[in-house]
Amino acid sequence: MTASGGDASGSGGSVAFSIGQIIFTEALGTNGSATQGNQQAYELFSVGIEQTDLHISLSVFPNPTSHNLTLQIQDLQEHVSYQLTDAMGHVLDQKMMTTKITAIPMEQFAAATYFLNILQKNKTIKAYKIIKN
Repeated sequence: MTASGGDASGSGGSVAFSIGQIIFTEALGTNGSATQGNQQAYELFSVGIEQTDLHISLSVFPNPTSHNLTLQIQDLQEHVSYQLTDAMGHVLDQKMMTTKITAIPMEQFAAATYFLNILQKNKTIKAYKIIKN
């Protein structure tokens, strides 16, 4: 665990640094020395979904959840379904949405991160990351 850190850049290059690392090594040479630590990369990225002409108002709550996940859709249209998958992409639950409010039982699943995809005619129109406590 680090106490602080940051990134620095200039005309000669850039470096990422941190303060409070518990593991480090030092390389000595005739031209100087370098001290390097054990850092874990943390990368943020967004999952893109192709824009559609479909304008749909959805709410998914509570998130995080421990029991039921509620999916509420304002304007229910034809051929709209949901698909719940685990982090490996295995489909755990998939159903057509026939009412404006749908309860998705989560009690039987382990505490983990899941993905809820909203589909229309088998094409993803919205995606959510769900945390199960």
